[in-house]
Amino acid sequence: MSDKDRKPGYGDGKEALLRATVEVVAKKGLRGMTFRAVAEAAGVNNTLIAHHFGNRDKLLAAALEWSTTGSIAAADLSEYVHDSHAFRQALLKNVATQPELEIFQYEMILEATRREEIRPAVHELYRRYLAALLPGLSPNGIAPNKALGRALFAALDGLMLQYFSRAITAEELSESLEALEAALAS
Repeated sequence: MSDKDRKPGYGDGKEALLRATVEVVAKKGLRGMTFRAVAEAAGVNNTLIAHHFGNRDKLLAAALEWSTTGSIAAADLSEYVHDSHAFRQALLKNVATQPELEIFQYEMILEATRREEIRPAVHELYRRYLAALLPGLSPNGIAPNKALGRALFAALDGLMLQYFSRAITAEELSESLEALEAALAS
């Protein structure tokens, strides 16, 4: 029996629901995310969603926080400038092995343009990414300021969006990251 086919053990339900929410939204979009679809993907009863999260928006906010934590941990953004090769490799591996994390985040970012109640969770997503990125700038003599950090992260964000929309290949993503690094070094 694969991990995906096994039922979560006692205490694992919340984590299974967060993971399932990310997977369902990445595959079906926010319109396809129902309590039933999430519960089925998690292998639990859908009453567990209300128990842990109360409502859809709280589930989505928790899943956004969970996916952001996973993305930051998988590709340590603070290492970007002083070990850019390691960052590129971690980022490429991350997007190849867990694309649903970033796809879910983009779904939420787009939804925030339509729903004000989601905006605080999206603002927190960007705040956390920026906080993870800024410490990596100073070891290489770059003053770690928020404006530069936002611009750098916007470039990374745009490249990822292009990659996930199949506008660029993994090789082009890697080349673009290398070009961004060279521009920062000059």
